[in-house]
Amino acid sequence: MARSSSGFVAGITAAAVVTVGFLAYQAQASVPRSLGGRPGPAATHVAGAGKAPRDKRHPTALPGGSGTGERVVYSLDDNRVWLVGADGTVQNTFKVSPGNVDPAPGTYAVASRSKAITGTDGVPVEHVVRFTSTDEVVIGFSAAVDGSWSTPDRAIRTGGIRESRADGEAMWMFATIGQKVVVIR
Repeated sequence: MARSSSGFVAGITAAAVVTVGFLAYQAQASVPRSLGGRPGPAATHVAGAGKAPRDKRHPTALPGGSGTGERVVYSLDDNRVWLVGADGTVQNTFKVSPGNVDPAPGTYAVASRSKAITGTDGVPVEHVVRFTSTDEVVIGFSAAVDGSWSTPDRAIRTGGIRESRADGEAMWMFATIGQKVVVIR
C-alpha cells in the first residue's frame, strides 16, 4: 500500500510542477518584449522553424519543418503563405507583401479578425486576420480594398501583411479564431 501511496504523491508532485511551469510561462509571455518578454502569448518555438529547407525545383512547395496538421504557414524570407489542411495537403499558396515589422519565427494562433477596417497606413483593408503583436505593433494578414500592394512607409511601424483581395478571402475562410499560424524564415 505504501508503494501505491508514494506513486500517487509522485504523480501529484509532477502535475504541480507542470502547472507551475505553465503558469510561469504564461506570466513571462505577458511581459512586454522591451522588458524581456516573449514575442506573444501564443508564440512557441517550432523545431526547424529557423531556415526551412526549400525545394529549388518547386519554389511554391510547402517548406519542410513548417509544422503538422491544419495551419497557415508564413515564410518571412519568401513572402509566401501556404494554407495547409488537416491531412497535410496544401489547399492554397500565394505571395504576400509584409509591413516593416516582422513576427518572430514560431507558432501562433489567430487571435482576432475584422471584416473591414482602416490599416495602420491609412488604407481601407478587409479580411483582417491577426495572430500576434510585438513592440506595440499588431501583426496579421489583410487585403487592401482598392487592391493596392503599397510599400510600407518606413516612418510608420506596421505589421500588416498584404494579400490580394482573392487571397484575403481565402485566408478569411480558412483562418478562423484559434487557427494555428506557423512563421518560418
